[in-house]
Amino acid sequence: MKKILTNVARGAFAAAMVLLLGACGTGQSEDKVVIYTNADEEPTKVIEKTLDDNGYKDKYILQTMGTSELGGKLTAEGKNIEADLVTMSTFYIDDAQEKNQLFQDVSLDVKPLQETAPYAAPMTVQEGVIFYNADALKEANLEAPKSFKELADPKYKGNLSISDIKSSSTAWLLVQALVDTYGEKEAQEILQGIYKNAGDHVEGSGSGPLKKVRVGEVALGFGLRHQAVKDKEDGLPIDYVEPEEGTYTLTESVAVVDKGEKTNPEAEKMMNIILKEARPEILKIYPSALYEGESVEGLSVAENQKVFGEPLTPVLLQKHQKLTEEMRGN
Repeated sequence: MKKILTNVARGAFAAAMVLLLGACGTGQSEDKVVIYTNADEEPTKVIEKTLDDNGYKDKYILQTMGTSELGGKLTAEGKNIEADLVTMSTFYIDDAQEKNQLFQDVSLDVKPLQETAPYAAPMTVQEGVIFYNADALKEANLEAPKSFKELADPKYKGNLSISDIKSSSTAWLLVQALVDTYGEKEAQEILQGIYKNAGDHVEGSGSGPLKKVRVGEVALGFGLRHQAVKDKEDGLPIDYVEPEEGTYTLTESVAVVDKGEKTNPEAEKMMNIILKEARPEILKIYPSALYEGESVEGLSVAENQKVFGEPLTPVLLQKHQKLTEEMRGN
């Protein structure tokens, strides 16, 4: 019996060591900064390279997710969230702070051009634009629209792709432009025509429409401006239209989760590295100056940049989602 108990003890000790070594081997160290982001692929790569080049290689875990998914986690999990650092649509960050006091005040190494909340700093400016495949448009014997309103013209039926506002904040930029310019009633009528023209080409992601336009599956679409600009610069048959209603925008910000004594001190350091060291490359993707010393000279800047006439909130987003659902009939 004594021999059996000894063997059992040895086995338990060996199992414990395997688990311990396994945990170390997977790199799931409590010291690593966990970053949650809804950012697009381009800025995400810039962030990773910047952190790696500034001494943080293998010292963080970066997890990307959709805007709606991350927004839901911020609301539902509060300070129990795993993340130490969050990059997210600013209106979601503001809402999480109001509801849960989720983020700590931070000290920045850069100076914003406009006043910002003490707990967050802008990282990117998202812009929406109409883009088209010049070859496909010519083949369909169509001219590029000059406004968002024109997207409802029946002549574009079957040749238009947009994203779904239920899953993509990019789609919200289109709705904002219509509501802000024409009022809710006329905006609904315009949206009804746009959804009829898009048909089955309503995509779940903000980049989905451009992918269809690139291959000529449809002639034109609405999506992120910077992606269309890059395609044009890369020599693809993609061009874009600065819409008459203006180029509507929303910002994405970065914030440190306040976990009290458990707050990872490296999170704020990483935040400042992103804002100071990554911004020059991010600015090439999203050409909107946010901090003193930044220049957009030589970059493709929107002619008439606008923001919605009232503060952006999750409640307003839900209102506009309902408005579009009514026009889609689902």
